[in-house]
Amino acid sequence: MTVDWVCKHHSDLGKEQLYAILQLRTQVFVVEQKCAYQEVDGQDLESDTCHLMAWDGDRLVAYLRLLDPASQGGDVVIGRVVIAADARGQGLGHELMEQALKQAGKHWPDTPIYLSAQAHLQDYYGRYGFAVTGVEYLEDDIPHIGMRRS
Repeated sequence: MTVDWVCKHHSDLGKEQLYAILQLRTQVFVVEQKCAYQEVDGQDLESDTCHLMAWDGDRLVAYLRLLDPASQGGDVVIGRVVIAADARGQGLGHELMEQALKQAGKHWPDTPIYLSAQAHLQDYYGRYGFAVTGVEYLEDDIPHIGMRRS
């Protein structure tokens, strides 16, 4: 698989890109994980939100969004981290995190980064310098934990 990485401010997204993002997120978070929740949450087009995408040809295979620290209490917030089901197990998640840290540093240098991780992924995010902050909680019946990288 040859992947092209693209990071765009929300105002630069094409409608096809936005559609692909919403389609992948809904497929994984709502359908696959069986979580009925408001996936389109109003933050995709707010402030300086950036969308990090991995494209294999014309197919979106990995994605996450970076929420502007000015709108998030001072931290860059990584969210909606997703890999397409048929693209998993190929190291794409690691590439996605490396790209996310690079983009966060480019757009918001020296700014702490926060994410809400599924609890079983603490060690995974720990490899990238994230440390647990707070206590475990349930989000859509899935155990999560806050993690921060200073």
